[in-house]
Amino acid sequence: MSQANDLVIDAALVKSLISTQFPQWADLPMEQVISGGTDNVIYRLGTNMAVRLPRAEWAVGQVEKEQKWLPKLAALLPIPIHAPIAFGAPTEGYPRHWSVYRWLEGENATVRQVEDHNHAANALAQFVTAMQRIDSDGGPPPGAHNSGRGEPLAKRDAAVRAAIVTLQGIVEAHAATAVWEAALQAPVWQGKPVWIHGDLHPGNLLMEEGRLSAVIDFGTLGVGDPACDLMVAWTFLAAQGRERFRAALPIDDAAWLRGSGWALSFGLIALAYYLETNLVLAEISRRTINEVLADYKNGLL
Repeated sequence: MSQANDLVIDAALVKSLISTQFPQWADLPMEQVISGGTDNVIYRLGTNMAVRLPRAEWAVGQVEKEQKWLPKLAALLPIPIHAPIAFGAPTEGYPRHWSVYRWLEGENATVRQVEDHNHAANALAQFVTAMQRIDSDGGPPPGAHNSGRGEPLAKRDAAVRAAIVTLQGIVEAHAATAVWEAALQAPVWQGKPVWIHGDLHPGNLLMEEGRLSAVIDFGTLGVGDPACDLMVAWTFLAAQGRERFRAALPIDDAAWLRGSGWALSFGLIALAYYLETNLVLAEISRRTINEVLADYKNGLL
C-alpha cells in the first residue's frame, strides 16, 4: 500500500474513482482546482460538485469526520458550507476515503475585496455564534485530526517559541513574545467545549460581489475553546471590522486575548513552516502577525 505522500493524485485517478464508484457522474467534465491548501487535492466535477481527496497522511481522518458532522451542522448555520454529498471508498490505486461535495461559488476572500467591513464582521460573528450554539455532545475533542485547534494555548507554547526563533529578523520577536505571553496568562476556557471551525482565514472563506458567501474546509473541525475561531478577527478582518466583530459577540476580555494568541500562533507556526514553500499561506500568515502586533502596539490587547 502506498505511503502518506507518494500517491499520484491526477485526473486519470480521479476519473477512475468516479467512474467505478459513481458512474452516474462519469461523463461530467472535470478539472483540478488550484488552491493554497496543503491537505487535499480538489477537482471540480461538472458545474455543481467538487471531489476532495486527502494528499497528506494527517488529513485522512478528516474525511469521515466531515462526512459525519457537516450535514448536521450545515442545516443550522447562517452561511453555506461545503457539506458532502457522496462518500468515496478506498481502492488499490487510492487507499483512502474521499468525498464529493456540492460546489460553492465564490472566490477566496481577501481584505481588498470587502466592500462593507461591517457586513463581513457581522456575518462572521453570526457564523461563529451559530457554531457555538449547536449541541456539541459527542463532537471530536482537539487532537491530531485537527492540529490541536481548540486546546489550551499552553500546549502550543513550544511550537510558538520555536517559530519565533526561526523567524528572527522576519518578525518582531520581542513584540510577538510579549503578545504570546500575555495570551498564555489569560484565564483558560472553563465552559463546555463548543463547535469550532478551527481554521478561519481567507483561504477558507469565499466571497461574491464583495460579501462573504461561504465557509469551506472543515478539516480542523472539533469541539473546544471558542476563542480559537476568534482568530479570524486578525487573519481576515481589518481594524474597523475587528472592532465590529468583537462588539457583535458575547465574549469577555479573556476570550479576546486568547483569540489573539490563537491568531498569533497560527501566523507564526504557519509562516515558519511555509515561508519558502507556499506563498499564499505565507502571505496570510504575515498579515495575521502584523495585525496582532498592530493591536498590541495600539494598546488594544
